[in-house]
Amino acid sequence: MAKVFASITEDLQHFIAAQQMFFVATAPLAADGHINVSPKGLDSFRILSPNQVVYLDLTGSGNETSAHLQENERITLMFCAFQEPPVILRLYGKGRTVLPNSPDWELLYAKFSPIPGTRQLIVADIDRVQTSCGMGVPLYEPIAQRQSLLKWAEKKGRDGLKDYQQQKNSSSIDGLPAPLAQTSKSGV
Repeated sequence: MAKVFASITEDLQHFIAAQQMFFVATAPLAADGHINVSPKGLDSFRILSPNQVVYLDLTGSGNETSAHLQENERITLMFCAFQEPPVILRLYGKGRTVLPNSPDWELLYAKFSPIPGTRQLIVADIDRVQTSCGMGVPLYEPIAQRQSLLKWAEKKGRDGLKDYQQQKNSSSIDGLPAPLAQTSKSGV
């Protein structure tokens, strides 16, 4: 039932565009390190080419993805159809963090509408695209995107977000440094 592709086909691009959420998975190299899986929503994902994607990474309680990518670059993004027909799509590749002070920031960030609390961009070069049936995934109807994180970020303000990111987003739960630890300019 699984199919493997060398790139994100036009049909798969349409599938991605129709999804309300996606998941990001990364892991440290250490055998006793914690694997991370994060759900993502809002209008935060873009396909740059059939083999490259980017998403807005919003301020959160941790920064595992960025720390793991800095250590080993491995990333998997997963999309699930919660309506018919059933499909699971995984994008495997190597990722990197782009911070607001990076030369790539302006060009990449311009592809999105601003979202309060944006801390960084994650760019992934995709080397394997795989679909599977998804017949075990339940059917759900989306109600709306949550606004809680946006309201929280707006309330914190630019300086409050910067302080929060330095306190909570500078390293992984396993102590790996995240790129935010190396800069004082963060938060959009």
